[in-house]
Amino acid sequence: MRRREFITVLGGAAAGWPLAADAQQPAIPVVGFINAGTADASTGRIAAFRKGLSEAGYTEGQNVIVEYHWLEGHYDRLPAVVTDLVQRRVAVIATRGIEAALAAKTATTTIPIVFGVGEDPVALGIVASLARPGGNATGVSFFAFEIDAKRFGLMHELLPKATRFAVLVNPANATPTEYTSKAIKEAARALGLDALLFNASTRAEIDATFAAFGRERADALFIAGDAFFYSRSVQLATLAVRDRLPASYVSREMVEAGLLMSYGTIIADVFRQVGIYTGSILKGAKPADLPVLQPTKFEFVINLQTAPSLNLDIPPILLARADEVIE
Repeated sequence: MRRREFITVLGGAAAGWPLAADAQQPAIPVVGFINAGTADASTGRIAAFRKGLSEAGYTEGQNVIVEYHWLEGHYDRLPAVVTDLVQRRVAVIATRGIEAALAAKTATTTIPIVFGVGEDPVALGIVASLARPGGNATGVSFFAFEIDAKRFGLMHELLPKATRFAVLVNPANATPTEYTSKAIKEAARALGLDALLFNASTRAEIDATFAAFGRERADALFIAGDAFFYSRSVQLATLAVRDRLPASYVSREMVEAGLLMSYGTIIADVFRQVGIYTGSILKGAKPADLPVLQPTKFEFVINLQTAPSLNLDIPPILLARADEVIE
Protein backbone atom coordinates (compact mmCIF):
# COMPACT_ATOMS: atom_id res chain seq x y z
CA MET A 1 0.00 0.00 0.00
CA ARG A 2 1.36 3.42 -1.00
CA ARG A 3 1.85 6.02 1.75
CA ARG A 4 -0.99 8.29 0.51
CA GLU A 5 -3.45 5.37 0.43
CA PHE A 6 -2.38 4.33 3.94
CA ILE A 7 -3.02 7.85 5.32
CA THR A 8 -6.47 7.91 3.65
CA VAL A 9 -7.48 4.53 5.09
CA LEU A 10 -6.14 5.44 8.53
CA GLY A 11 -7.96 8.78 8.47
CA GLY A 12 -11.24 7.11 7.52
CA ALA A 13 -10.86 4.59 10.35
CA ALA A 14 -10.08 7.32 12.84
CA ALA A 15 -13.16 9.24 11.77
CA GLY A 16 -15.23 6.17 12.54
CA TRP A 17 -13.79 5.60 16.02
CA PRO A 18 -15.93 8.26 17.83
CA LEU A 19 -19.06 6.89 16.17
CA ALA A 20 -18.22 3.38 17.30
CA ALA A 21 -17.49 4.61 20.79
CA ASP A 22 -20.78 6.54 20.87
CA ALA A 23 -22.66 3.45 19.73
CA GLN A 24 -21.32 1.53 22.70
CA GLN A 25 -22.55 4.09 25.25
CA PRO A 26 -25.53 2.78 27.25
CA ALA A 27 -28.84 4.50 26.59
CA ILE A 28 -30.11 6.88 29.28
CA PRO A 29 -33.00 5.17 31.12
CA VAL A 30 -36.48 6.66 30.81
CA VAL A 31 -38.86 6.87 33.76
CA GLY A 32 -42.55 7.36 33.09
CA PHE A 33 -44.10 9.45 35.90
CA ILE A 34 -47.91 9.50 36.12
CA ASN A 35 -49.82 11.97 38.28
CA ALA A 36 -53.56 12.63 38.29
CA GLY A 37 -53.13 16.34 39.02
CA THR A 38 -51.56 19.25 37.15
CA ALA A 39 -47.96 20.32 36.70
CA ASP A 40 -48.61 23.83 38.03
CA ALA A 41 -50.00 22.51 41.32
CA SER A 42 -47.26 19.92 41.83
CA THR A 43 -43.98 21.83 41.59
CA GLY A 44 -43.04 21.18 45.23
CA ARG A 45 -43.87 17.50 45.01
CA ILE A 46 -41.87 17.05 41.81
CA ALA A 47 -38.94 18.80 43.48
CA ALA A 48 -39.19 16.20 46.26
CA PHE A 49 -39.25 13.37 43.69
CA ARG A 50 -36.15 14.79 42.01
CA LYS A 51 -34.46 15.09 45.40
CA GLY A 52 -35.09 11.39 45.99
CA LEU A 53 -33.65 10.54 42.58
CA SER A 54 -30.59 12.65 43.40
CA GLU A 55 -30.09 10.86 46.71
CA ALA A 56 -30.06 7.60 44.75
CA GLY A 57 -27.43 8.99 42.35
CA TYR A 58 -29.60 10.18 39.45
CA THR A 59 -29.95 13.67 38.02
CA GLU A 60 -32.74 14.35 35.57
CA GLY A 61 -31.39 15.24 32.14
CA GLN A 62 -27.93 13.81 32.88
CA ASN A 63 -28.24 10.10 33.62
CA VAL A 64 -32.03 9.68 33.64
CA ILE A 65 -34.93 11.05 31.60
CA VAL A 66 -38.28 11.57 33.31
CA GLU A 67 -41.42 11.82 31.21
CA TYR A 68 -44.21 13.52 33.19
CA HIS A 69 -47.78 12.61 32.37
CA TRP A 70 -50.37 14.91 33.99
CA LEU A 71 -53.93 13.61 33.88
CA GLU A 72 -55.39 16.92 35.13
CA GLY A 73 -58.18 15.00 36.82
CA HIS A 74 -59.09 13.04 33.67
CA TYR A 75 -58.67 9.49 34.93
CA ASP A 76 -60.03 8.15 31.64
CA ARG A 77 -56.65 9.04 30.09
CA LEU A 78 -54.88 6.41 32.20
CA PRO A 79 -55.22 3.39 29.88
CA ALA A 80 -53.68 5.21 26.91
CA VAL A 81 -50.83 6.67 28.98
CA VAL A 82 -49.95 3.33 30.58
CA THR A 83 -50.22 1.42 27.30
CA ASP A 84 -47.81 3.84 25.63
CA LEU A 85 -45.25 3.53 28.44
CA VAL A 86 -45.43 -0.26 28.41
CA GLN A 87 -45.13 -0.50 24.64
CA ARG A 88 -42.01 1.68 24.73
CA ARG A 89 -40.61 -0.40 27.60
CA VAL A 90 -39.61 2.47 29.88
CA ALA A 91 -37.21 1.55 32.68
CA VAL A 92 -39.61 2.36 35.55
CA ILE A 93 -43.19 3.56 35.93
CA ALA A 94 -43.54 5.88 38.94
CA THR A 95 -47.03 6.82 40.11
CA ARG A 96 -48.82 8.82 42.76
CA GLY A 97 -52.35 7.53 43.22
CA ILE A 98 -53.95 4.12 43.42
CA GLU A 99 -55.77 4.26 40.07
CA ALA A 100 -52.49 4.81 38.22
CA ALA A 101 -50.80 2.04 40.21
CA LEU A 102 -53.63 -0.39 39.44
CA ALA A 103 -53.58 0.52 35.75
CA ALA A 104 -49.82 -0.01 35.54
CA LYS A 105 -49.97 -3.30 37.44
CA THR A 106 -52.69 -4.54 35.08
CA ALA A 107 -50.70 -3.54 32.01
CA THR A 108 -47.32 -5.09 32.86
CA THR A 109 -45.79 -7.78 35.05
CA THR A 110 -42.21 -7.01 34.00
CA ILE A 111 -41.63 -3.23 34.03
CA PRO A 112 -40.88 -2.08 37.61
CA ILE A 113 -43.58 0.09 39.23
CA VAL A 114 -42.96 2.46 42.15
CA PHE A 115 -46.13 3.83 43.73
CA GLY A 116 -47.22 6.26 46.40
CA VAL A 117 -50.75 5.37 47.50
CA GLY A 118 -53.13 5.98 50.38
CA GLU A 119 -54.82 2.59 50.18
CA ASP A 120 -53.79 -0.93 51.19
CA PRO A 121 -51.76 -2.31 48.23
CA VAL A 122 -52.04 -5.85 49.61
CA ALA A 123 -55.85 -5.80 49.74
CA LEU A 124 -55.90 -4.42 46.20
CA GLY A 125 -53.57 -7.14 44.89
CA ILE A 126 -50.72 -4.84 43.87
CA VAL A 127 -48.22 -6.55 46.19
CA ALA A 128 -48.19 -9.90 48.01
CA SER A 129 -47.22 -8.31 51.33
CA LEU A 130 -45.73 -5.08 52.63
CA ALA A 131 -42.48 -6.74 53.74
CA ARG A 132 -42.10 -8.88 50.62
CA PRO A 133 -43.91 -7.32 47.65
CA GLY A 134 -43.03 -10.33 45.52
CA GLY A 135 -43.66 -8.89 42.06
CA ASN A 136 -42.79 -5.90 39.90
CA ALA A 137 -44.27 -3.22 42.19
CA THR A 138 -43.32 -1.52 45.46
CA GLY A 139 -43.46 1.94 46.98
CA VAL A 140 -45.09 3.85 49.83
CA SER A 141 -48.50 3.34 51.41
CA PHE A 142 -49.86 5.71 54.04
CA PHE A 143 -53.25 4.03 54.67
CA ALA A 144 -55.57 7.00 54.18
CA PHE A 145 -58.46 5.02 55.70
CA GLU A 146 -57.00 5.49 59.19
CA ILE A 147 -55.87 9.04 58.41
CA ASP A 148 -59.38 10.01 57.24
CA ALA A 149 -60.93 8.71 60.47
CA LYS A 150 -58.34 10.61 62.53
CA ARG A 151 -58.90 13.82 60.53
CA PHE A 152 -62.66 13.53 60.98
CA GLY A 153 -62.16 13.14 64.73
CA LEU A 154 -59.99 16.25 64.85
CA MET A 155 -62.65 18.21 62.97
CA HIS A 156 -65.20 17.10 65.54
CA GLU A 157 -62.94 18.30 68.36
CA LEU A 158 -62.38 21.57 66.55
CA LEU A 159 -66.12 22.01 65.87
CA PRO A 160 -67.93 20.35 68.78
CA LYS A 161 -71.29 21.92 67.83
CA ALA A 162 -71.17 20.71 64.21
CA THR A 163 -73.45 17.75 63.50
CA ARG A 164 -73.77 17.71 59.69
CA PHE A 165 -70.53 17.21 57.78
CA ALA A 166 -70.45 17.51 53.99
CA VAL A 167 -67.95 15.05 52.47
CA LEU A 168 -66.65 15.99 49.02
CA VAL A 169 -65.38 13.06 46.92
CA ASN A 170 -64.35 12.59 43.30
CA PRO A 171 -66.29 9.70 41.71
CA ALA A 172 -63.83 9.61 38.79
CA ASN A 173 -61.19 8.50 41.31
CA ALA A 174 -63.17 5.40 42.17
CA THR A 175 -61.06 3.35 44.59
CA PRO A 176 -59.98 6.18 46.94
CA THR A 177 -63.56 7.48 46.92
CA GLU A 178 -64.80 4.09 48.09
CA TYR A 179 -62.21 3.98 50.89
CA THR A 180 -62.89 7.55 52.03
CA SER A 181 -66.66 7.14 51.98
CA LYS A 182 -66.47 4.01 54.12
CA ALA A 183 -64.02 5.54 56.61
CA ILE A 184 -66.04 8.70 57.13
CA LYS A 185 -69.39 6.93 57.40
CA GLU A 186 -67.96 4.69 60.12
CA ALA A 187 -66.31 7.59 61.96
CA ALA A 188 -69.48 9.70 61.80
CA ARG A 189 -71.65 6.84 63.01
CA ALA A 190 -69.33 6.21 65.96
CA LEU A 191 -69.63 9.88 66.98
CA GLY A 192 -73.37 10.15 66.33
CA LEU A 193 -72.88 12.64 63.48
CA ASP A 194 -74.22 12.92 59.93
CA ALA A 195 -71.89 12.53 56.92
CA LEU A 196 -73.43 13.79 53.66
CA LEU A 197 -71.62 12.65 50.50
CA PHE A 198 -71.27 15.01 47.53
CA ASN A 199 -69.60 14.26 44.17
CA ALA A 200 -67.50 16.59 42.03
CA SER A 201 -65.14 15.86 39.14
CA THR A 202 -64.96 19.27 37.42
CA ARG A 203 -64.55 22.91 38.36
CA ALA A 204 -68.21 23.59 37.60
CA GLU A 205 -69.31 20.68 39.75
CA ILE A 206 -67.30 22.05 42.67
CA ASP A 207 -69.21 25.33 42.35
CA ALA A 208 -72.49 23.43 42.26
CA THR A 209 -71.68 21.38 45.35
CA PHE A 210 -71.13 24.51 47.43
CA ALA A 211 -74.63 25.63 46.58
CA ALA A 212 -75.82 22.18 47.68
CA PHE A 213 -73.92 22.47 50.98
CA GLY A 214 -76.01 25.53 51.79
CA ARG A 215 -79.30 23.85 50.92
CA GLU A 216 -78.38 20.86 53.10
CA ARG A 217 -77.26 23.16 55.92
CA ALA A 218 -73.87 21.52 56.28
CA ASP A 219 -71.92 22.71 59.32
CA ALA A 220 -68.48 21.76 57.99
CA LEU A 221 -66.72 20.31 54.95
CA PHE A 222 -64.45 17.27 54.75
CA ILE A 223 -62.57 17.19 51.40
CA ALA A 224 -61.32 13.77 50.33
CA GLY A 225 -57.68 13.45 49.35
CA ASP A 226 -57.57 13.68 45.54
CA ALA A 227 -55.12 15.06 43.00
CA PHE A 228 -57.86 16.97 41.18
CA PHE A 229 -59.08 18.61 44.39
CA TYR A 230 -55.48 19.43 45.25
CA SER A 231 -55.14 21.21 41.89
CA ARG A 232 -58.26 23.25 42.78
CA SER A 233 -56.90 24.40 46.17
CA VAL A 234 -57.53 28.11 45.60
CA GLN A 235 -61.06 27.55 44.31
CA LEU A 236 -62.00 25.30 47.23
CA ALA A 237 -60.45 27.59 49.84
CA THR A 238 -62.07 30.70 48.36
CA LEU A 239 -65.53 29.12 48.29
CA ALA A 240 -65.18 27.73 51.82
CA VAL A 241 -64.23 31.16 53.23
CA ARG A 242 -66.93 32.88 51.18
CA ASP A 243 -69.59 30.56 52.59
CA ARG A 244 -68.07 30.59 56.09
CA LEU A 245 -67.75 26.82 55.96
CA PRO A 246 -65.01 25.28 58.14
CA ALA A 247 -63.15 22.84 55.89
CA SER A 248 -60.29 20.35 56.09
CA TYR A 249 -57.98 18.56 53.70
CA VAL A 250 -55.30 15.89 53.96
CA SER A 251 -52.28 18.12 53.25
CA ARG A 252 -51.07 21.52 54.33
CA GLU A 253 -51.16 23.23 50.91
CA MET A 254 -54.90 23.86 51.09
CA VAL A 255 -54.55 25.30 54.59
CA GLU A 256 -51.95 27.69 53.21
CA ALA A 257 -54.53 28.61 50.53
CA GLY A 258 -57.12 29.41 53.23
CA LEU A 259 -58.79 26.21 54.49
CA LEU A 260 -59.18 25.89 58.24
CA MET A 261 -57.18 22.71 58.94
CA SER A 262 -55.39 19.67 57.60
CA TYR A 263 -54.15 16.39 58.95
CA GLY A 264 -52.14 13.78 57.10
CA THR A 265 -48.78 12.47 56.09
CA ILE A 266 -46.16 14.83 54.67
CA ILE A 267 -46.78 14.20 50.98
CA ALA A 268 -43.40 15.62 49.93
CA ASP A 269 -41.76 12.80 51.89
CA VAL A 270 -43.82 10.27 49.92
CA PHE A 271 -42.65 11.74 46.61
CA ARG A 272 -39.06 11.81 47.83
CA GLN A 273 -39.20 8.14 48.77
CA VAL A 274 -40.75 7.26 45.40
CA GLY A 275 -37.76 9.00 43.84
CA ILE A 276 -35.29 7.06 46.02
CA TYR A 277 -36.88 3.72 45.15
CA THR A 278 -36.98 4.65 41.47
CA GLY A 279 -33.24 5.37 41.56
CA SER A 280 -32.53 2.16 43.48
CA ILE A 281 -34.33 0.13 40.81
CA LEU A 282 -32.42 1.91 38.05
CA LYS A 283 -29.25 0.76 39.83
CA GLY A 284 -30.42 -2.83 39.73
CA ALA A 285 -32.57 -3.40 42.81
CA LYS A 286 -35.68 -5.52 42.29
CA PRO A 287 -39.10 -4.26 43.42
CA ALA A 288 -39.81 -7.67 44.95
CA ASP A 289 -36.93 -7.09 47.40
CA LEU A 290 -37.87 -3.53 48.41
CA PRO A 291 -40.46 -3.50 51.22
CA VAL A 292 -43.45 -1.19 50.94
CA LEU A 293 -42.75 1.74 53.25
CA GLN A 294 -45.15 3.45 55.63
CA PRO A 295 -44.63 7.07 56.69
CA THR A 296 -44.03 7.76 60.36
CA LYS A 297 -44.50 11.55 60.20
CA PHE A 298 -47.94 13.16 60.21
CA GLU A 299 -48.79 16.82 60.58
CA PHE A 300 -51.77 18.70 61.96
CA VAL A 301 -51.99 22.27 60.62
CA ILE A 302 -54.48 25.00 61.61
CA ASN A 303 -55.00 28.32 59.83
CA LEU A 304 -55.60 30.83 62.63
CA GLN A 305 -56.08 33.60 60.05
CA THR A 306 -59.13 31.81 58.63
CA ALA A 307 -60.82 31.14 61.98
CA PRO A 308 -62.12 34.73 62.59
CA SER A 309 -63.82 34.81 59.18
CA LEU A 310 -65.67 31.65 60.24
CA ASN A 311 -66.58 33.15 63.64
CA LEU A 312 -64.56 30.41 65.34
CA ASP A 313 -62.46 30.34 68.47
CA ILE A 314 -59.94 27.53 68.27
CA PRO A 315 -59.63 25.64 71.58
CA PRO A 316 -56.17 26.25 73.11
CA ILE A 317 -55.69 22.52 73.63
CA LEU A 318 -55.94 21.94 69.85
CA LEU A 319 -53.60 24.82 69.10
CA ALA A 320 -51.09 23.18 71.44
CA ARG A 321 -51.45 19.87 69.63
CA ALA A 322 -51.02 21.38 66.15
CA ASP A 323 -47.68 20.85 64.44
CA GLU A 324 -48.06 24.28 62.84
CA VAL A 325 -50.38 27.24 63.31
CA ILE A 326 -50.62 29.71 60.42
CA GLU A 327 -51.04 33.18 61.94
